[in-house]
Amino acid sequence: MAAYLIADTAIENAEAYEAYKTQAKALAERFGGVYRARGGALQVDDADLWRPTRLVIIEFPDMASAHAYLASPDYAPAKQLRRDSARSTVVVVEGLR
Repeated sequence: MAAYLIADTAIENAEAYEAYKTQAKALAERFGGVYRARGGALQVDDADLWRPTRLVIIEFPDMASAHAYLASPDYAPAKQLRRDSARSTVVVVEGLR
């Protein structure tokens, strides 16, 4: 069953974040990830719990693939680049059966 990685990112260093995006996309695709949204127009209708800024949604074949991507040693340098260039929240949610 599909799983969705959802990331909300506040970019603080745009140039460094561009390098992260290039690395992360190639790696996500190696784990079966398909980008469904990537920083497009955003309208927030209710924000009692969360005020998103820039959303990315990546569909993976299953939870195991999404977690394997996030835990991959190949992703570690990109993850550090993301952490150095932006503040973010990343969650993985299971899709519907």
